[in-house]
Amino acid sequence: MSKPQEHAEHLLRRLSWDELDPAWLRRLIEMARDEDLDGAGLRKPANPAGDATTDLLAGDKPGTVELIAREPMRVCGLRLVPMILEAYGSGCDWSPMARDGTPLDEGALIGRISGPVGTILRAERVMLNFLQRLSGIATTTAHYVTLLGQNGPRLLDTRKTTPGFRMLEKYAVAVGGGWNHRLGLFDRIMLKDNHLAANDSSAGERLAATIRQAKETRPDLAVEVEVDHLDQIPPVLEAGADVILLDNFTTSELKQAVNLIGDKAWTEASGGINEANAKSISSLGLDFASSGAVVHRSHWMDIGLDWSSHG
Repeated sequence: MSKPQEHAEHLLRRLSWDELDPAWLRRLIEMARDEDLDGAGLRKPANPAGDATTDLLAGDKPGTVELIAREPMRVCGLRLVPMILEAYGSGCDWSPMARDGTPLDEGALIGRISGPVGTILRAERVMLNFLQRLSGIATTTAHYVTLLGQNGPRLLDTRKTTPGFRMLEKYAVAVGGGWNHRLGLFDRIMLKDNHLAANDSSAGERLAATIRQAKETRPDLAVEVEVDHLDQIPPVLEAGADVILLDNFTTSELKQAVNLIGDKAWTEASGGINEANAKSISSLGLDFASSGAVVHRSHWMDIGLDWSSHG
């Protein structure tokens, strides 16, 4: 018997750049620009607004800068660069030397920007903030994927994302070789422990009935159920859940759960998965391992912007 295939395309997905909304990306960029130039977010915005230093010194003379990887990384967010430059004015030319997901060594050239010096200087920090953050997530994800191994469970992200930046951060996970769990509350039925406790349906027939109700009400969505104990698994299987999330199970309990579930449902280990224990679950036969750490424990990568010529 194979795993349930009805919703497999939603369970095995990687968010692509073309799925991101350009209008939403522009709003994010404009918010970042406006807090930098105008003090957006303050009750009393800046007056006068603008880049006081660059306005004084730079003018519109031409120049060229290079983006350099200061440490090994999986670069991510490069298609944001021309959008960010455009938000600060016209006349800049972006020449990428890498693509999102490219593994880079220390000192590698990421790309060149040529254009008005003032525009480049004003955009510099916001541009680097996006690139360093997203490259950090992609790099951390790639590290976890390596720890889990080629034949280990697929690495999933979670909804533990920076408010307002979820889709970009999930895109960065995909760039790093991970897979995306649900994008929001809208695209999967996920019965977690609090849902079951609030409905007094954490075990037995009430648990099975809740799952059956979910499948009947929203047949268009995969149904995932979080379990905390092995004895919850039989009613979940009986009700036909697509995915069983094994929350904070020990390695021994995970082995038992995988054997009990077999091919009747997809299996996902979750809870406290990190660098220290990722290898220990790599050979248990799990389908997925989910971790918020690839986002909230990632660190910004060091990317430099160096001047190569001035007009």
